[in-house]
Amino acid sequence: MSESTSKPSPAAEGTPTLIVGANRGIGLELATQLNTRGDTVIAACRRSSDELDALGGVEVHTGVDVTNEASVKALAETLGPESLDRLWLVAGVLKAVALDSLNADVVREQFEVNALGPLTTVVALLPCLRPGSKVALLTSRMGSIADNTSGGSYGYRMSKAALNMAGRSLSLDLKPRGISVGILHPGWVKTDMTAGQGLIDAATSAESLIGLVDELTLERSGEFVHQNGEALPW
Repeated sequence: MSESTSKPSPAAEGTPTLIVGANRGIGLELATQLNTRGDTVIAACRRSSDELDALGGVEVHTGVDVTNEASVKALAETLGPESLDRLWLVAGVLKAVALDSLNADVVREQFEVNALGPLTTVVALLPCLRPGSKVALLTSRMGSIADNTSGGSYGYRMSKAALNMAGRSLSLDLKPRGISVGILHPGWVKTDMTAGQGLIDAATSAESLIGLVDELTLERSGEFVHQNGEALPW
């Protein structure tokens, strides 16, 4: 674990922000942009990366795995109560599962990482969230039942649909605490997870996602939204 001090944000007075899954792709870009604008960025991941370690002013916690509740609870204890204003859940996995090669273990792994992991991570970190804080769940429009016109991708589609439901329930259960929840599709982003395929790069996606979370209110909590601001069907 490496620690250093972030520059204060002129807009948010150094908003304390935790990004789970910050070592690469969209998570790394979120850490980069939020750090640049002056938020107090805390990065959590299983293993760091050279790019993440090179970011000055970011506190990095390694060994944090959303499928390992003990590791997340240890992080929560380290951070302390009411220490966060923003929580980003970015960690995810995408593995192809077609009907003619269905592998239940691969489907189950994607449920653990993409759906159950984010839910248990939010629960473990709840003591760290201040009233009025915001939780951002990175999901996918591939978890939309209404939008599924091509089939396939069983593990990824099913796990993201489950995450969408978890996010919706969280938005209702956390509203009395003043905590809002964003259920956000980042777009089809060119990252390692998509083997470099996509329509936009991680920087473009992250910039839009940050804007959506900045504007998120309790009234809009629990909505399923594209990074371009479009409301997506369930």
